[in-house]
Amino acid sequence: MADYIKFVDVTKCDGCRACMVACKNWNDLPTVTEEYSGSIQSHAKVNAHTWNVITYNEHETANGGFEWLFRHQSCLHCVEAACEKACPEDAISHTEFGSVVIDHDKCVGCGYCVQNCTFDVVELATYKDKHGKEYRRAQKCTLCTDRLEQGLEPACVTACHTDCLIYDEKEKVLSEAEQRLAKIKERFPNANIYNPQGIKGTTTVYLLADKPSVYGLPENPKVPLSQIVWKDYAQPLGKAMFGVTTMAVVGSVIAHAMNREKGEYKGGQDHE
Repeated sequence: MADYIKFVDVTKCDGCRACMVACKNWNDLPTVTEEYSGSIQSHAKVNAHTWNVITYNEHETANGGFEWLFRHQSCLHCVEAACEKACPEDAISHTEFGSVVIDHDKCVGCGYCVQNCTFDVVELATYKDKHGKEYRRAQKCTLCTDRLEQGLEPACVTACHTDCLIYDEKEKVLSEAEQRLAKIKERFPNANIYNPQGIKGTTTVYLLADKPSVYGLPENPKVPLSQIVWKDYAQPLGKAMFGVTTMAVVGSVIAHAMNREKGEYKGGQDHE
């Protein structure tokens, strides 16, 4: 089966929010109200019950005019996903579609995925069991994996009326993206295709009208080396030698260390 990706051409977005409504409807997500911030942007960012948000950035054109820079903000489904590396319970994994999903039967609500998410999209939702006891589970966009399994496109893609969002074969999409990029360079000199290779690319790829930092995206994101060593080498070996329970305890200690490293890394990033 060919590799497929979701492609977001922000220059075609008109900020209608149809993708947000479709996401809420399909995933049966509750309403989340926020205080008015002075902006027409509906939510400050994605959260545990709002898995995609249209962001509005004010942009001054070369001739002194004004226009909005919109972005469909949701999980990018990183090929090398920091949330997956940070999870001590193996609750986060990649599907055959490249989507990064959370197994809520394994999730213990520790929050390490939240702390380590490269793009700050994972959040914890609070629920109550039948006895009224509260518990937490990590939540985020699933790329509508349940729809993909049925041969359908993600709900946000089907709702987009400007073709800002498409879901198609990776090679075809990226080829067309390069052609589109060449066309808009005169209007947007800093336009670029955002598919960061420091995390081996993403399953949601953007055509941005300006530098990633303008949209609140890291310029050159990478997964900290400690996360890679822990998840891919130390944890499998440790489970074989000491057992799952012992490694889960060790995992919590390592995750704390990874979180500190991530904070240091973010603090030292060069954002233009």
